[in-house]
Amino acid sequence: MPEPLRPATVAVTAGRPPHEPDQPLNEPITMASTYVAGGDREYGRYTNPSWTAFEDALGALEGGRCLSYASGMAAVTTLLDLVATGDKVVVPRHTYQGTLVQLADLEMRGRLTTELVDITDTAAVAAACHDAALVWFESPTNPALEVADVPAVIEAAHAAGARVVVDNTFLTPLLQKPLDLGADIVLHSATKYLAGHSDLQLGAVVTRDDELYGVLKNRRDVQGNHPGPFEAWLALRGLRTLALRVERASTNAAELAVRLSSHPLAVEVRYPGMGGMVSLVLPSADHADLLVRSTSLWVHATSLGGVESTFERRRRWKSEPTTIPEGLVRLSVGIEDVEDLWADLLSALDGLPRS
Repeated sequence: MPEPLRPATVAVTAGRPPHEPDQPLNEPITMASTYVAGGDREYGRYTNPSWTAFEDALGALEGGRCLSYASGMAAVTTLLDLVATGDKVVVPRHTYQGTLVQLADLEMRGRLTTELVDITDTAAVAAACHDAALVWFESPTNPALEVADVPAVIEAAHAAGARVVVDNTFLTPLLQKPLDLGADIVLHSATKYLAGHSDLQLGAVVTRDDELYGVLKNRRDVQGNHPGPFEAWLALRGLRTLALRVERASTNAAELAVRLSSHPLAVEVRYPGMGGMVSLVLPSADHADLLVRSTSLWVHATSLGGVESTFERRRRWKSEPTTIPEGLVRLSVGIEDVEDLWADLLSALDGLPRS
C-alpha cells in the first residue's frame, strides 16, 4: 500500500474534481438555490458542491466527516444545541469569549449549567466531569494560551460518559488532530487560519461518528445556518496554502516571543511552543492601549489567523473573563518578515512610559 499523504499535501490535493480530461482543476463556485428534481441535491439549503469541496478537504485533514456553517459561532450554536435541558457543560474559564457568552446566556435561561475550570489542572477537570454531558475546551486557550493535557482530559470526560468538543482553531489540523487523540467533535472558526486572508466568515465541525454527523446535518438542513458558496470557495482556496502560512507564522511567533521576553516592559510573554499566537502582558491597560495605537505595521483588530499581523488588548471587551490581565495583548503573528514585525513592535514598546 502507498504511504498516506502528509497533511501539507492533503491541504493542496483534497476536495478537487477528478483528474479527467476537461475537468476543472479547482471546484468552481456553484451559485444555486434550486436544483432540477430527481437527484440527490433537491434544494440549495441541503447541499452545494462548493461547500462539499471544502468539507472534503478539511475532513481529510482532521480525519473525519466535516460540515461547514455560516460562521464559527453558528457552529458553536449548533453544537451547544445538542446539550439536553438541564445538562452540565464543563468549559475552561479562559475560552473564546463568544463561546462563554453563549453558555452564560443558555445558563441564564435555564437551558444548561456550566462549570468553569482551569484547563491546566487535569485533576480538577476530571473531577468536574463526573456529572457532565459535554466537555468543551481549547488547547491552547484563547487568549491565555494555556495548554491542556488533551488525551488525559478526553479520557476523563469519556470515563464520566461525557462527549468531548475540542476547538482546534488556533493550531489547525497541521499542528494538532484532536480526533486522533479521542475527541468526539472538532470545531473550527474557519474565518481564522483555515481561510487565512481576513475576507470571509465560516465555521466547521468534524466528527468520526456517523450517527452524530447525521444529526448535525439534519439540523443544518432545518436551521439553514449553512455557508454561502462563495465563502466556502474562498475558504478552500485559502486552505491550499495553510501549511506554508502556518509554518511561517509559527517561525515568526517563536522568534518574537523570545525577543519580547527580554523587553523591560514585558511582565509576561505567553507562547505555547507552536502556532502563530502570542500573548504579551504589559504593566497596565494604559500600556496595552498605547501599544496597539503606536504601530505602523501591526494592525489593531479583533480577529486573528490572517496573513497580516494583528493585535488587541483583550480586556477592552466587557465579556472577556476578569481573570485575563488588563494589560494582556493578544498577538496574531502573520507571515511578514520577522525583522519588520520586530522593528515596529520594538519602536512602539520603547515609546511607552516605564512606570
